[in-house]
Amino acid sequence: MIVILGPTASGKTRLATRLAYELDGEIISADSRQVYRCMDTGTGKDLGEYLVSGRAIPYHLIDIADPGYEYNVYEFQQDFLKAYDEITKRGKLPILCGGTGLYIESVLKGYHLPRLESNPELETMLASKSTDELIDLFNTLREPHNTTDILDRKRLIKAIRIGMQEVRQTSHHREFPEIQATVLGVAPPRQELRKRITDRLYYRLEHGMVEEVNRLLASGIPPETLAFYGLEYKFITLFLQGNLTYEEMVVQLNTGIHQFAKRQMTWFRRMERKGIRIRWIDPSFS
Repeated sequence: MIVILGPTASGKTRLATRLAYELDGEIISADSRQVYRCMDTGTGKDLGEYLVSGRAIPYHLIDIADPGYEYNVYEFQQDFLKAYDEITKRGKLPILCGGTGLYIESVLKGYHLPRLESNPELETMLASKSTDELIDLFNTLREPHNTTDILDRKRLIKAIRIGMQEVRQTSHHREFPEIQATVLGVAPPRQELRKRITDRLYYRLEHGMVEEVNRLLASGIPPETLAFYGLEYKFITLFLQGNLTYEEMVVQLNTGIHQFAKRQMTWFRRMERKGIRIRWIDPSFS
């Protein structure tokens, strides 16, 4: 498999579709927001880029969930495996492309993330225990994978629930396969990326992004839910509610996207420290 990652507006999709065209590949999206239908401009689907020299490049994990639903990394792993199997069985090359580092890392590292079942009685019982009691119980179930599991009570309880569930499950989950992948990173120089981000923001504002958010609100999606789907939906909703002027919305949204791109790069650098080799390439292709 080929993996193409990078910050927002770096040109990942353009590179991925060109490689898919040349190498007879199909693209699996690793974008936590492009899974949603009717959320096109704000999530940057850029579906026009999937047509290369008159050929439509097949893509997966785009437009698979309804707005208002909270898609998660567990579901991504399951959907990824299904798409990966389908693509390889056809003899095609899978190309995983996106900027959601957690999704990409969960595939490359093969994290086992069981679906957490609802159990109100267990939740009530755990909530009644002291933090020290919870830590003792947690340590009998599994090794903590990071210190937050112990330091944050809410996450500690969740980790105990997962541990108890894993004890009950023997062969009910599919082991995540080890996938041989070449990981390519696209990261334009800082000033060029900043210009791309700002130019793309203005383009999307001029091509219906505000109207898209207005339609989603009109469809009944609560404003606080829209904020879950990212900066574009958060700030445009604030503008539509009269909490920001248009100019304030644009300035704050532009700043927020630049900060988000920095956080993406921080995540990718952390992936490298965890042993994932990323070959950073010259983005001049775009």
